[in-house]
Amino acid sequence: MYGPGMRDSSRLTRRAALGLTAAALPVLSATPASATTAIGGERLARGGVQLSGAAGFPRKITARAWLLADCESGEVLASYDAHRRLPPASTLKMLFADTVLKKFERSGRYQVKDSDLADVPSGSSLVGIKPGITYTVEQLWQGVFLRSGNDAVHVLSHMNGGIAKTVAEMQAKAVDLQALDTHVVSPDGFDHPGQLSSAYDLTLFARHGLKDDEFRGYCGTRTANFPAGGRKTFQIQNTDRLLTGAWGLDVYQGLFGVKNGYTSHAGNTFTGGATRGGRTLLVTVMHPAPGTNAVYEETAALLDWGFGKGGAARPVGVLVDPLSEGGASAGPSASGAEGAAGASGTGAAAMSSGPSPWRLAEGGAVTLALLGAGGWALRRRRRATVAAGAGAKAVPGAKAVPDASAGPDSHDVQGS
Repeated sequence: MYGPGMRDSSRLTRRAALGLTAAALPVLSATPASATTAIGGERLARGGVQLSGAAGFPRKITARAWLLADCESGEVLASYDAHRRLPPASTLKMLFADTVLKKFERSGRYQVKDSDLADVPSGSSLVGIKPGITYTVEQLWQGVFLRSGNDAVHVLSHMNGGIAKTVAEMQAKAVDLQALDTHVVSPDGFDHPGQLSSAYDLTLFARHGLKDDEFRGYCGTRTANFPAGGRKTFQIQNTDRLLTGAWGLDVYQGLFGVKNGYTSHAGNTFTGGATRGGRTLLVTVMHPAPGTNAVYEETAALLDWGFGKGGAARPVGVLVDPLSEGGASAGPSASGAEGAAGASGTGAAAMSSGPSPWRLAEGGAVTLALLGAGGWALRRRRRATVAAGAGAKAVPGAKAVPDASAGPDSHDVQGS
């Protein structure tokens, strides 16, 4: 992860560790690492490059998974292992924002306590939040989006009732968005066993978030002044290099965000959005070959193709709409998904006026209830997918979708 400083503490607090464990158990048992879905269309569940009707596709794309889609229509123009489950790093913060952003007024103020920062993992990216200083909600979100600060995420999570409660609500939100490849263990995207998402799901998170003016404003902000105590401030810069032109890259014409990430286990991940000629495209790139700017260079190459020759591409899938916004269920799990999302919404209403006094133990109970519902929905969806797959024809030349432990693959184009 990116940040101006690294936290010295090497352990989570016992309280936070118990909360994360409670959050993880139901979904770990329901979603094995090798699982895949056909949400968004059958072709998106296949291995290899999925592309139809357009030429000139860039050949030097090394990412282990990627997806290019039209933001407005939701049509997927091309993809590679779209549902492959991989560690998301800080791109998971898009789901955190989708879940928590509207809970607090941006002008609200909060004085940070030591306990708000006690469970920030060692090695985290930090924006530089200090106990005793009062921050506005807007400043905390600038810390999340610009500097990918895990300290800012943890402060907002504690304002929201605690880590476990926030994780539970994020998992329920993922189910509502039909992002069933995603398993949330911590709200910051830091490396934890079982914390996984996919190029498809990350693109869903971006598309949903960009409907909100605050989300879009934060992810497109290049610099901001951040409190340092007293009347002092220091400048923070967005770590999205295509947005700022840092590290030898040019600013990408029309780019407006969305979120980047890096951990030693996940490697580089990035979801970017750009508008040209009245058309807005979204790209997610996960785990390219090592290189200082590889994730940005491959994102730019995919966007260039999408705005150019990709205009002739026929869709190979679609980004589905959230269940709570009238989206059609991708499987027979709608009632369970809606139940989980509804439970989350009840908690959200209770907290909308300010920080919740819930204890972590109570948050853990909510976690188990919400994720139990989510796990039931996922198990039903998996069974339906397996049953559908058993009756489908084999696709000549298609590769099996590998699990998160597999190494980089060659990209064999599969057209139609």
